[in-house]
Amino acid sequence: MKIGIFVGSFDPYTLGHDSILRRALPLFDKIIIGVGVNEDKTYMYDKEQRKKAIQEIYQNEPKVEVKTYDNLTIDFAKKEDASFIIKGVRNTLDFEYERQQAEFNLKLGNVETLLLLSEPQYENISSSMVRELIRFGKDVKEYLPKK
Repeated sequence: MKIGIFVGSFDPYTLGHDSILRRALPLFDKIIIGVGVNEDKTYMYDKEQRKKAIQEIYQNEPKVEVKTYDNLTIDFAKKEDASFIIKGVRNTLDFEYERQQAEFNLKLGNVETLLLLSEPQYENISSSMVRELIRFGKDVKEYLPKK
């Protein structure tokens, strides 16, 4: 069984994230969405709230499972027997960061990273931008997947 993990903080999970997941889905027998915690970030939603919101989106997709983790991504990948780590890339800054992470994950755990480029209509959507809009009471439905 070919398993991929799609990992991030997903605070909140946006249309950009959904696009990456749906485009990766045909490549795997199963994709586990790993809702992670970064100690350097302040979250709007706790990890269980984020997990539940994502589960609602994919409740009718049998190839998708959602879990939380708070260890290294490579350790989560090994625990889930994942062949690949799936990441989305919006721009050159994302690419450089994800390239470095991919090198470490390959060296530490011999797990490859699959980088998928953002579709143009989603390349300017970020979770931090959506959080900012939420804080100021703006409607963000156009940036979030339908449940």
